[in-house]
Amino acid sequence: MSTSKPKKILLLGSGALKIGEAGEFDYSGSQAIKALKEENVEVILINPNIATNQTSKGLADRVYFLPVTPYFVEEVIKKEKPEGILLSFGGQTALNCGLELKRSGALKRHHVKVLGTDTTAIELTEDREKFANFLRKLGLDTPRSIACRSVDACAKAAIEIGYPVICRAAFALGGRGSGFVSNEKELRKLCEVAFASSPQVLVEEDLRGWKEIEYEVVRDQNDNCITVCNMENFDPLGIHTGESIVVAPSQTLNNDEYQLLRNIAIKTIRHLKIVGECNIQYALNPENSQYRIIEVNARLSRSSALASKATGYPLAYIAAKLALGKTLPELQNSITKCTSAFFEPALDYITIKIPRWDLGKFRKVTNEISTEMKSVGEIMAIGRSFEEALQKGLRMLNIGAEGFSNHNFPCANIRHELEVPTPKRIFAIAEALEKGWSIEEVNELTGIDPWFLSKLENIEVIRGELTKNREEVLGSMLSGDDKIAHSILVAKKHGFSDEHLARLLKVQPQTLRKFRERKGILPITKQIDTLAAEFPAETNYLYTSYHGTESDVKPSQKKKVIVLGSGPYCIGSSVEFDWCNINVIKTLEKEGYETIVINCNPETVSTDYDMCDRLYFEELTLERIMDIYHTEKPLGVVISTGGQIPNNLALKLQENHIKVLGTAIDSIDQCENRHRFSGLLDKLKIDQPLWEEAKKLSEAVAFSERVGYPVLVRPSYVLSGAAMSVAYDRRSLEDFLKKATDISREAPVVISKFERNAKEIEIDAVAHRGKLVIYAIAEHIENAGVHSGDATIVLPPQHLYLETIKRIKKIAKAVAHELNISGPFNIQFLARNNEVKVIECNLRASRSFPFSSKVTGYNFIEIATYAMLDHPKMKQISKVQYKTLELDQIGVKAAQFSFTRLKGADPTLGVEMASTGEV
Repeated sequence: MSTSKPKKILLLGSGALKIGEAGEFDYSGSQAIKALKEENVEVILINPNIATNQTSKGLADRVYFLPVTPYFVEEVIKKEKPEGILLSFGGQTALNCGLELKRSGALKRHHVKVLGTDTTAIELTEDREKFANFLRKLGLDTPRSIACRSVDACAKAAIEIGYPVICRAAFALGGRGSGFVSNEKELRKLCEVAFASSPQVLVEEDLRGWKEIEYEVVRDQNDNCITVCNMENFDPLGIHTGESIVVAPSQTLNNDEYQLLRNIAIKTIRHLKIVGECNIQYALNPENSQYRIIEVNARLSRSSALASKATGYPLAYIAAKLALGKTLPELQNSITKCTSAFFEPALDYITIKIPRWDLGKFRKVTNEISTEMKSVGEIMAIGRSFEEALQKGLRMLNIGAEGFSNHNFPCANIRHELEVPTPKRIFAIAEALEKGWSIEEVNELTGIDPWFLSKLENIEVIRGELTKNREEVLGSMLSGDDKIAHSILVAKKHGFSDEHLARLLKVQPQTLRKFRERKGILPITKQIDTLAAEFPAETNYLYTSYHGTESDVKPSQKKKVIVLGSGPYCIGSSVEFDWCNINVIKTLEKEGYETIVINCNPETVSTDYDMCDRLYFEELTLERIMDIYHTEKPLGVVISTGGQIPNNLALKLQENHIKVLGTAIDSIDQCENRHRFSGLLDKLKIDQPLWEEAKKLSEAVAFSERVGYPVLVRPSYVLSGAAMSVAYDRRSLEDFLKKATDISREAPVVISKFERNAKEIEIDAVAHRGKLVIYAIAEHIENAGVHSGDATIVLPPQHLYLETIKRIKKIAKAVAHELNISGPFNIQFLARNNEVKVIECNLRASRSFPFSSKVTGYNFIEIATYAMLDHPKMKQISKVQYKTLELDQIGVKAAQFSFTRLKGADPTLGVEMASTGEV
């Protein structure tokens, strides 16, 4: 490879977030841009995803909001004339596009060099047949397989190998077009789908029940090669790694197995001549340590984002430097600042990744999980024991889990739930152990390693003991006995939350917390330093644990602010809220504040170790926020830029004397509580659809019959229209009301008249002390009835009457004044025949804030941050005349759907959001 450094590089992004290709590529691409800019390289980015951090001002030199397709990329190449192109930071979208440009001769025609791993190596790893032959020549084991280019050839291959078999589509991401089949009928059905998106399908032996292991490997042009992280799937082979709980480092491998797979990884990657980062996946027979190499991803992957966060080793950053010709020994370890990047991280903690599904959003979709990915997000939990990390992780999902417990997740049929993997299987294991099933019985049905099951049994034993001895425990708590203090400490070391323990002991969580504090049972703060404390490290990458007596770090005395993250990506809460949080952090830093982030999502830019002054990779629960708040003693907490999870904590934070910056908590409740908000609009004489609170079914039915069906059922404190439904008759009203009441819990459910054939309009805005400062009005192309996250949105509006725009602005001013808003907010409207009615108001940043900011050229979140701080600069900011209606360009935001990933899903759009991303 030439060592001459290119002056201009084209970086390909991954486009809209979709199942199998989500925020991890925004993180990887952002790190790559950072690394390239340090080397004084001009960076041109192509990515149409407006919600991402990498498409913000100040990172790449120029951003093209264009499709990542050969035609558009070649047009940008003609204009920009880059010397090099990077394909490995934009997922499968970028990789496939780059390979096509290479095959067509476009890169050669324009003298553009592929940097990092050569395309011959990429094609070798992507072509299933060539890759299998390559491994055999190296004397390495790979599954018995036959590559096919037709359905008939697949059927013939399956007979030769013997059913059951797995079929895998080549050049695919997230296991798309793959699955296990037991007969020819199933095979033909699967292969027809696979060949619709891929020219080649591999038919291979069924290795279900084997362990699935991954190694992240880094190599430079001088053949220096290291394994940065090894990970083990909690679930055995047969479930896509994106669908599995993943543990890093591996826990059930012995040293011989670990070293065997590590050596094979290095041998394979060296022969492939990878330059940069890649990952290698194995199947390992638990009976006899036989292995099979499943695949190599010659690019940054979902796993590499996880591995970066699990180890603190910035894989994408290093890979970008290596692509420029740098070598591992000459690069610095970003954490220690005193050792080189040519080292393998040592971990003195355990990390667990758990996927987040949203299958309940889709009608008729099967909830079975297998080789094709369905999850829309993930969390990563860090602890000093498996039990601590796992229970943290289950709470981080924000699905109502209190930890490893079947509470809220009862099983209809435990055997079936264990045999057939679904998102609820972990809770089925909890119920099985609670009912006395043995580890051997659970292992037989699930194939999960007995070591993991024994750790889960440890949690169940503690739960059982506390429940059995409840009266004794309560008596000891009241008398202040140290014996029970030890029991509580043991439970906390095993990851039990105060809320979980309080339910088991039948006391209030506050009572338990006060007892803990009195007895000094408090979490300590630990650092991630990548070297297991062998070298001193000034790292700001933190987590909390009950294993230990002394914190690694002490809080500073600077003025500081905590920013609450958005948690796991799910439908309705995605990369756009990460963009909002990053912009809050940047604004706070600019004004001299120390920034503290609490978040648990490994895919985000906000959980990059150098984005803030202190990163707590932690749960977004009241208990953990209180722990960190009392340790750090900040000026306040920002909750209005992280989506619904922080907003839902508003009332609890206030009750526990935690200062929230910006708009008052009561105002937030007035908007989130449907009944209070509808009453507020009536008070202000602002039109809204006819409404009534659904206290009783009979009242709801009477209202619906009076105003006429259809009616809209609307729960409180939800995002993305969760459990919001249009009822067309009494029967559907009953069903939807039950679902909405369950999700709203104690908050009210409102029923309103569903307006047909009305245009939907929304306003993104920022106010300060009740005065409107900046706003952007956008119109939906689809009529009301399609959720705003699924609608096609135009900014500035093209078909609104001037009078309609005036009324919208007047209403926004009135609402901002009445609620005394200081910060971001969003209001949604219906318009028909020049009448304007309000649907709802979100007293937080909305999904469309990046869109409004980037299309208008004004950073709404920066302005909102100054408003929340009540900063003196607001005087100057408030005087600016922001032009958001008369723009020289038109922005159109279109939704990305992932229905093809979800077998059986009904692709009809409605009032509950279904899209996974946007462009």
